[in-house]
Amino acid sequence: MRSASLALALALFVPALVLSAGTTKPKRPASGLVRSAKEAKAIAERETGGKVTSARRIPLNGASGGWKVEVRMPREAKGWRCIIDADTRMVHSKTRIDQPSGKDHSEGHLRVVKGTR
Repeated sequence: MRSASLALALALFVPALVLSAGTTKPKRPASGLVRSAKEAKAIAERETGGKVTSARRIPLNGASGGWKVEVRMPREAKGWRCIIDADTRMVHSKTRIDQPSGKDHSEGHLRVVKGTR
């Protein structure tokens, strides 16, 4: 009798444990302030479709400020300078600029060779 109740308890408990371990929290889009250059770069790349060369924090209207991100556009003559508002996580302004330096007009990997003077 005791083993039957133990088997019944295990039969009810183990599947419930497996089901609860398999569920995860659904991913929600990011909210709140843009706190890092990595987040600002991701927003600019998503908005323009190019490759980010630099990002730096700048003062902007409001308490939290914003980010100035320069984007290199492959196979185009001009790039983008995006100003991203840290509060709203949106592009505040977008300006066409000459291609930002970064890869010296090549789209491949940049190889650095250290030498002697």
